[in-house]
Amino acid sequence: MTDRPWLAQYPVGVPADIDPGTCASLVELLRDIFARYRDRPAFAFMGQETSYGQWDAQSAALAAWLHHVGMRAGDRVALMMPNVPQYPVAVAGVLRAGLVVVNVNPLYTPRELEHQLRDSGAAAIIILENFAHTLEQIDREVLPRVVVVASMGEMLRFPMGSVVDFVVRHRKHLVPRFSLPGHVRFRDALAQGRGLPSCVAHPGPEDVAVLQYTGGTTGVSKGAILTHRNLIANVLQSAAWNAPALRKLPVNGSINTACVLPLYHIFAFTVVMLLSAWQGGMIMLIPNPRDLAATLKELRRYPVHSFPAVNTLFNALLHHPDFDKVDWSHLRLSLGGGMAVQEAVARKWLERTGCPICEGYGLSETSPSAIGNPTDTDHFSGTIGLPIPSTEVAIVDDQGHPVAIGQAGEIALRGPQVMSGYWNRPEDTARAFTSDGFFKTGDIGVLDAQGYVRVVDRKKDMILVSGFNVYPNEIEEVAVMHPGVLEAAAVGVPDPNSGEAVRLFVVRRDPSLTEDALKAFLAERLTNYKRPRHIVFREDLPKTPVGKILRRALRDAAL
Repeated sequence: MTDRPWLAQYPVGVPADIDPGTCASLVELLRDIFARYRDRPAFAFMGQETSYGQWDAQSAALAAWLHHVGMRAGDRVALMMPNVPQYPVAVAGVLRAGLVVVNVNPLYTPRELEHQLRDSGAAAIIILENFAHTLEQIDREVLPRVVVVASMGEMLRFPMGSVVDFVVRHRKHLVPRFSLPGHVRFRDALAQGRGLPSCVAHPGPEDVAVLQYTGGTTGVSKGAILTHRNLIANVLQSAAWNAPALRKLPVNGSINTACVLPLYHIFAFTVVMLLSAWQGGMIMLIPNPRDLAATLKELRRYPVHSFPAVNTLFNALLHHPDFDKVDWSHLRLSLGGGMAVQEAVARKWLERTGCPICEGYGLSETSPSAIGNPTDTDHFSGTIGLPIPSTEVAIVDDQGHPVAIGQAGEIALRGPQVMSGYWNRPEDTARAFTSDGFFKTGDIGVLDAQGYVRVVDRKKDMILVSGFNVYPNEIEEVAVMHPGVLEAAAVGVPDPNSGEAVRLFVVRRDPSLTEDALKAFLAERLTNYKRPRHIVFREDLPKTPVGKILRRALRDAAL
């Protein structure tokens, strides 16, 4: 790589490049981690810890069981769980069996789940029982042949595990009735696996490790192919980039990371789970961060050294009356990603914790980290930072040609963490890259002479709600399924809590259609963050001469 002005801005000790060939695969990486940190706690859940040695044994048992029931190298396994102990066990087990992880949002509706299972061709699914009723409702032809059902408390010691399951099922009524004939309980799969011959897979660097689904400009969710090399590279890049902030911690001490972001999201998958494991740290599993009181209570159990989150969560925690009950004096690294960090929130966070928020940038397609502010900073820069080690950034025009320093264009990225393409979508893959291999992000930005990048707009009509991508086409396609809707257009509007919110403009076919009725219809088909916050009925929608709806005109009018 040449002409990288950002290298002069790197903190002392941060390398220009990393070597993604350090390990051949995540399987090899995990094996080394389990051996090196065997007696350390790997993750904690509701006050109970699981050591690296236990994680090793449990994931080995699951790998053996998956092989026993006929799963073979390259088969896809969907994981549909929040932050519970079964999740890291399942990830390691799936990878050790030579299989591919397919991350699934557990809040998906049957329609959304069915698309992802159909597109990925998942042969197995591991799902928390709270969401099993969703799986029951999909097309039988798409239902994976192997179904494993987990419970919230089954990995906890007796009697606490039984108490948790009783409360979740019978007091809080969080497990709707379901019928999935032939399903196997997660604990039973582990028990059977312990008595089976071990399964030792040897995937290569370019083999697929994860299918991370993301939206597209057409509204169709696509699987970003992340290889073993992609994810190893991003772990090493993130470790090198975060090192300056963590130097003040005791040498060889364990780093405690608050896992408040969902592990099925690529930010937490890599920058929390895999990175923490690489460092021999412990992640504090928080299954429902929207329960702020419970989250802050969990954060009081251990010293918190690293806190990756999105702007909306930083802000919500700051405004909770229990915020100062947490001892924030150990915090050394606050990472903001998924959406823009607001300066007011960053300022308040620094005042209350003494630790600045380092904003970064990445996508599912980049594993995700690509750009970040130096982690030894003591102020909020207002930019997304510098390209991290082994990463190149280019600002390009519509033809993919670089523009001048200081000129706006599309942010394009190249590095070992960038995906190999979209699953079974060669045309989309070809459109996503420039002729010289840069991935086009769809975000409009400016690169200054020092190498700092600032996002100024989005090329796509994507809406960013609390760090999650929402694509207007999908909202519109679902809306027009309602017999009372003639036309619909979705846009993003600023929201103080979620960054952006969905506003849906509708031309009615049936004049009696109400906002409440349409919202109820959409709630059955779209997960929560995709649902319109506001619905506006209009006589018509602005269009181009050829009939294309002008979303930007609607967005400008809304603003």
